[in-house]
Amino acid sequence: MDREPAISQDVTPKAVRRGLGRDALVASICGGVVALMVGASYAAVPFYNWFCRATGFNGTTQVATSAPATGPIARKIVVRFDSNVAPGLPWKFEPEQTEVEVNIGQVTTIYYTVTNQAARTTAGQAAYNVAPLTVGSYFQKINCFCFTEQTMAPGEKREMPVVFYVDPSIVDDHDNDGLGTITLSYTFYPVKDPVVKPLASGDDNKRKGNLQPPG
Repeated sequence: MDREPAISQDVTPKAVRRGLGRDALVASICGGVVALMVGASYAAVPFYNWFCRATGFNGTTQVATSAPATGPIARKIVVRFDSNVAPGLPWKFEPEQTEVEVNIGQVTTIYYTVTNQAARTTAGQAAYNVAPLTVGSYFQKINCFCFTEQTMAPGEKREMPVVFYVDPSIVDDHDNDGLGTITLSYTFYPVKDPVVKPLASGDDNKRKGNLQPPG
């Protein structure tokens, strides 16, 4: 009697295992990609903010701790001041002067005023940029209200200083040879869940003369 060819009993299980192994690998890769995308989405905002601060991209101004080492130079430039309030924030917000002419490298202090026109406490935080966008890396702010959440009592009015200078190195950038005006623009946005802080004394909001750079 002829013997029938033997059939390996492991063929099907091995194929199944190989298929399951490929599925698991594909699932792992897909899961890793999703996790990477989610992580990237959370990291995108702080990375973008860091990138803008570091490079002046999109008109983001720079942060300085002192006056420029070279001091003011003879070339002058006009700095204009713009103010905006986003919908949902019942504030009146405006610069005390619409523009100033300064020497490049001159440390200058200007003031914005903000008034809470609501009958309740409200909070906001400012975003900012300069125009033209290419001068962001040269516009140095020593003191500014934009980094702090502002909580205003009903009817409260507050003076907010900005201390700045235009970096003298701008004169070495020949793309800005014809530049005569820079516009500094702020927009206040409502803060939905403000951080509760103890009320400070009114002296903190009073003008203290021409503010000087720290240090």
